[in-house]
Amino acid sequence: MSASHSSPLAEELAEGLLERFVRYCRIESTAARSRTQSPSSPGQLEMGRLLVDELKAAGLEDAFLDDNGYVVATLPGNVEDAPVVGLIAHVDTSPDAPGAGVEPIVHRDYDGGVIELPRGGTILDPASVSALSDKQGHDVITSSGDTLLGADDKAGVAEIVTAVSYLAAHPELPRPTLRVCFTPDEEIGEGATLFDVERFGAFCAYTLDGSEVGELQDETFTAAQVEVTIHGVDIHPGFAKGILVNAARLIAQFVAALPDDRLTPETTDEREGYVHPYAIGGDAQKATATWIVRDFDDDLLQQHIDLLKSTAEEIVSREPRAKLEIEVHHQYPNMRAHLEPFPEVVTAAERAIDAEGLKARRTVIRGGTDGSRLSAMGLPTPNVFTGGHEFHSVREWASLQDMASAAAVIVRLAEAWTQEDLRAAAASNAASAGKS
Repeated sequence: MSASHSSPLAEELAEGLLERFVRYCRIESTAARSRTQSPSSPGQLEMGRLLVDELKAAGLEDAFLDDNGYVVATLPGNVEDAPVVGLIAHVDTSPDAPGAGVEPIVHRDYDGGVIELPRGGTILDPASVSALSDKQGHDVITSSGDTLLGADDKAGVAEIVTAVSYLAAHPELPRPTLRVCFTPDEEIGEGATLFDVERFGAFCAYTLDGSEVGELQDETFTAAQVEVTIHGVDIHPGFAKGILVNAARLIAQFVAALPDDRLTPETTDEREGYVHPYAIGGDAQKATATWIVRDFDDDLLQQHIDLLKSTAEEIVSREPRAKLEIEVHHQYPNMRAHLEPFPEVVTAAERAIDAEGLKARRTVIRGGTDGSRLSAMGLPTPNVFTGGHEFHSVREWASLQDMASAAAVIVRLAEAWTQEDLRAAAASNAASAGKS
């Protein structure tokens, strides 16, 4: 493993971590948006069965895969009165890029230049991929260029398995009881849908689903999906005068009427929200535009939804024979309000990151994790970095050194939760919140 600010612990974890990660990436586990069951695709069950076998081999004897595709396991603790702490990652990959036939490539001791991948004409240029410019000397892992890699979130899965295996092999290291869960279908917003918080039995948890080394995220977007459908009046175009009401044309006018110089993903950053049409389809009879709506502020999110509604109503009002349907689905909440009553949960993660010799940086997620919904369900769950980048694309890549640091942070996190002040804070908060 190349030298690059890695601790001895991270160095020790790296090679086994790499082997796991590459093995996991080769399993096709793309989530299907047209989900009719959990999990939505058979590859997620294949991943789950493999993980159960590996966890049992590591000594987590109760590891099992349930009927809905959730892998759950326990590493018993060795410190009295420490809270039960959860570790969570998701096994599915995004349907936004091809996920079949992934062939990971390890670029050892990256020289800082342009990486040309063998397929698809895909290149990684540090001039445009700012995070890559800081990884000279790292071992960079990519796909072959025509698929995603799967670092989102197989990096997190590999880091958790590596860390709990290490802890199981080193019983002299202090640790609380650790509960592990690998979830299905996070990429389509369903990872927490069938998660049994009570059965999981943890005081708090951490998703390993972030990106840049040192990141610790305790705030996410609040998210909604808005589906706008316009019904027109169809007829043969040769006889259409005075009769045709073209739904496809109206939906196009609706989309074009929204701002293009603000309130879009490509014009916003940091704490700015947006509305984003990610699917448009239909014909003259019926056309639909599906939007994702995001903001960190619930009131602003509602304003964005209201803008979509009022714009659609104004367009359709020009043609009385057209009919409008609008469906709003709330997807996940900002986790901040649900984490604030449990400050020790974030403090423990900060201590673990610092103990690994890194600088903990609290950032916001311009997106969501399983932790968004789990926190609202009563399981405080901030998000920790994994070392992956350029998610949901054929340009996806990861740094082995940063991944190893994430695995080491999990080991440090276990120790942090055995410290007296955090144990006492957790006990007090658990009592006041009615958590066992």
